[in-house]
Amino acid sequence: MEKRKIFGYKRENGTVGVRNHVLILPVDDISNSACEAVANNIKGTMAIPHAYGRLQFGEDLDLFFRTMIGTGSNPNVAAVVVIGIEEGWTKKIVDGIAKTGKPVKGFSIERKGDIKTIAEASWAAKEFVQWATELQRTECDLSELYISVKCGESDTTSGLSSCPTVGNVVDKHCASGGTASFGETTELTGAEHVVAAKAANEEVRKQFMAAFDDYANLVLTEKKDDLSESQPTKGNIAGGLTTIEEKAFGNVEKLGKKTKFVGCLKPAEAPTSPGFWYMDTSSAAAEAVTLWAASGAVIHLFPTGQGNVIGNPIEPVIKLSGNPRTVVEMAEHIDLDVSKILQGEMTLDEAGDLLIECIVHTANGRVTAAEALGHREFSMTKLYRSA
Repeated sequence: MEKRKIFGYKRENGTVGVRNHVLILPVDDISNSACEAVANNIKGTMAIPHAYGRLQFGEDLDLFFRTMIGTGSNPNVAAVVVIGIEEGWTKKIVDGIAKTGKPVKGFSIERKGDIKTIAEASWAAKEFVQWATELQRTECDLSELYISVKCGESDTTSGLSSCPTVGNVVDKHCASGGTASFGETTELTGAEHVVAAKAANEEVRKQFMAAFDDYANLVLTEKKDDLSESQPTKGNIAGGLTTIEEKAFGNVEKLGKKTKFVGCLKPAEAPTSPGFWYMDTSSAAAEAVTLWAASGAVIHLFPTGQGNVIGNPIEPVIKLSGNPRTVVEMAEHIDLDVSKILQGEMTLDEAGDLLIECIVHTANGRVTAAEALGHREFSMTKLYRSA
């Protein structure tokens, strides 16, 4: 791992990206149409519409700004055009992204209208695309990549094959000086003591347990009878996971055998140093990966048992499975087949090395299955109802 190289995009602030997107970023739901019009006008750009950005307040608003600014700041993004209805919030997002040093321009629709805004933003987007397409990949260390990990549609094969394969990579990546992050707070239920024992020190352990207890108390307060239809899901149950505790013990295999996590992050918060980090996220795939992308992660590792089709607009999602049926029936969604682990024909260490090879190929530009199929799930996390 220490000697592995990739060819990535070295950004203005020193981070390394593996994609070179020009984003058209809406500040709010009513600016989606203008952003999509700009993306239609200027080929090579990508609009990522979403449902929020109006009348939010408090911590919910703070999370919104972290997600918007973080999305535009991600190392996989070369430049950004921001469009909002009002000037104030548009400027706040532009200023936040500009701190990374990357090109960004903002446009507000009020007192101007869609047509003029779209025209002005299209000119800016055209300049950004032409500039970005001249950027060249350069040789970088694999350890410079920030990787996030989350599983989905888990079954009994997940905890025995695909999740521990990811854990093997986490151990190797972090040992070589890399950065990685895990989360899915509610899906750690029943194994939270195992996770807490992996904290680097007592302060980090207390921070993790505070976040876990807060989530658990919310669930206990809001639930009616139980978490049926949510945890475990029908897909989990069909795959042999009948309780959240069974699901959790397979989930934590992604954390590796040797690595301690060094800190706890709020949703969409960026790590401040290399190492393994916990982020307080929900277990919803699109929401969680969106938060990790906003925190700066450039590649996501996604173990799946029953089969999940998740993608993300800016963070490539590598899906792996150890379920021999899934790798056949959902072959177009699977980037790495590790089913030979359960057949006794592959060790976890060998599977980890194959996944590292997949990461290298993805970092060098090979599109993932989700990218090839056009999966660009972008789902904002909302903490409570708007004003």
